[in-house]
Order: sequence, then structure tokens, then C-alpha cells
Amino acid sequence: MYKSKSVAVVVPCYNEEKLIGRVIDTMPEFVDHIVCVDDQSRDRTVEIVQRYSAAQPERVILIRLPKNEGVGGAIAAGYRWARDHDIDATAVMAGDAQMDPRDLPALLEPVIADETDYAKGNRLFSGEAWNLIPRVRYIGNGLLSMLTKIASGYWHVADSQTGYTVANRKVLMTLNLDDIYKRYGMPNDMLVKLNIFDFRVRDIPIKPIYGIGEQSGIKPIRLVPRLSLLLVRLFAYRMLQKYIIRDFHPLVLFYFTGAVLLSLGMLVGLYVVMHRLFIGFVADNTPLFTTFLVLMGWQSVMFAMWLDMEMNKHLK
Repeated sequence: MYKSKSVAVVVPCYNEEKLIGRVIDTMPEFVDHIVCVDDQSRDRTVEIVQRYSAAQPERVILIRLPKNEGVGGAIAAGYRWARDHDIDATAVMAGDAQMDPRDLPALLEPVIADETDYAKGNRLFSGEAWNLIPRVRYIGNGLLSMLTKIASGYWHVADSQTGYTVANRKVLMTLNLDDIYKRYGMPNDMLVKLNIFDFRVRDIPIKPIYGIGEQSGIKPIRLVPRLSLLLVRLFAYRMLQKYIIRDFHPLVLFYFTGAVLLSLGMLVGLYVVMHRLFIGFVADNTPLFTTFLVLMGWQSVMFAMWLDMEMNKHLK
């Protein structure tokens, strides 16, 4: 218990035989349940967790997924267990010991105090991040964080890819946990769905941990383009759900108008450049018309972003 509130930690596991024992051993005593969700590991992960579960059956829970669902699917399974057992605050910590258990009280505190509904770690607050996080991952994380701000509406949130989070019971009761994105885009998907229901989200500084023997399956060069496309779909989904279906807001029209004008401006601009390079001069007013389209489109998008920020500033 943490300040008289029940606490569970969901630990998604996939081939974590090297470090899962360390995760369980270093878990703070106030954690009531450590829910290890095995995502069809092919090493000794299950055997190791079963040993801990036999010694502490009420505290260490093992859930074995019937098929590999990805990290998001494993977390969703843990969330369902916590929801069904009326847990007040549910954290997520990776099975590779990259999340410092000493940061858990800082994440729990605002959730337990009902100051926020969902607390998430932010490794980028620390000046150590640039030196500790591999450069390609750091840059990819920064790019995805910027896109996630636009897609999710949480403009104050950064380090979107961290999975170190704490959710209150209301979050788990409200969201459709079966609909959570099952792969590495789960944190982004979660933020978008939290925003649709106007849940408060807060960033908490945490310490980045690398070089302890973890083996990441993330390949930033492949992941960033795929997640960028996912974020475009999530952005459209949020606009539809939050600003059309649930409550209409004209910022949707500004986004739409801006996208159309910018697209037309770029197409006309491309035509002007190609025509000038390979055919000859273009009419004097054509470049002016292109500039008008781009500027009006950019202005519409910026105005839509400003309106979106105003609509969501109370969710900090």
C-alpha cells in the first residue's frame, strides 16, 4: 500500500531472463502486486517468475499470453488484471530493469493525491539524457515526441516513448483496454485516447538507465516512419472523436483548410519549379499565388494548433 492506496506494477516480459529477477528484487515494498505478463518468451523468463510467484503467491502474479501480442498487448493484459482487482494506482515498468524503482514514488504521488490521472516519466528533463541515451534513439524520440504533442493534444508532454507510467483506477475503468495498440506505438495511442476523455496527464522527471545488459528490439530507423504514420491516423481519430462526434469545435475546420491549402501550395510550387527548370518562364502571378496558398495554409494550421492548446491546457 502507498498512503493507504493499493498499488500494482505491470511488468511486460519478453525474453527477460537476464534482468527480470532484478526487477522483482528491487521493487519497493509498498507495491502490493507485481503483475508479470509473459508475451510468449522463448527463454527462462517464465521459469524465473514462477519461482518468485511460488515464494510470494499474493504479490508476484504471472500472466501468460496465449500468443505473442507485443508490448502493448502485454500491458493491456496487466491493466485488465488491475482493473478487475480494483487497484487504485497501476504502474508499468519494463522487464529489462531500465526503469529505476526509486522514481516510482514520484510518479505515484500526484496520482494518489488526485492531482493527475496519468503520470508518465520523462527522461529528457535530465541533463544526463544526451550522454546516456544512444544518439539515434534520442533524436528519434525527440521527433516522435513532437509529433505526439500534435496528435495527442498534450502539448506539455515530452518523451512520448517512455513506458514508465502510473494510471489511476478511473483511467482503467474508462478506456477500452482491448482496443489499446499492441506494439511499440502503445504509449502514443494511450495518450491520444486519454485526451479524448479529458484525462489529466503529468510529466515526471525520471533517470534514464542504459548499459546494464538490456537488449532492445527497437530499431529507430524503421520505427520512426511507422510510428509517424500511426500518429497521423491517431491525430485524425482524435479530431473526429473529440471535436466532431463528442463536441464540435471549429479548430477542425482550420486544420482541414490549412492541410488543403498547404498541399495545393506545395503542388503548385513543385509545378513552378519543374516548369522553370525544364520548360521556361512562368507567369508572374503564379509564384505569388503559390506563396499565398502556403502562407494561408500555414497560418490556418498554426491557428488550429493554438486553439487546440487552449482547449487542453487544463489537462496538465
